[in-house]
Amino acid sequence: MAAKIRKGDRVVVLAGKDKGKTGEVEAVMPKEGRAVVGGVNMAIRHVKQSQTNQGGRQPKAMPIDLSNLALMDANGKATRVGFRIQDDGTKVRYAKTTGDVI
Repeated sequence: MAAKIRKGDRVVVLAGKDKGKTGEVEAVMPKEGRAVVGGVNMAIRHVKQSQTNQGGRQPKAMPIDLSNLALMDANGKATRVGFRIQDDGTKVRYAKTTGDVI
């Protein structure tokens, strides 16, 4: 299946404790069907001190299921993603609400 959500996309959370929040995708795990979104699904993790890190209890963004995410269009609303072939033969993603190429 083609990747509808990719790293760097702005997404909105559709379900769960963070419903309605938006953020940027930091990582996508296609085999697990999950993605890490900055500022969403935060958990406290105990981190050991190192030379670069002070350590202690630090918040960390945890993976969220791809089915609970939707891409944001130019208007800032959730949209579904479609694919089309352009005139030059390249396959591109587009927002179904506005028709704009992503």
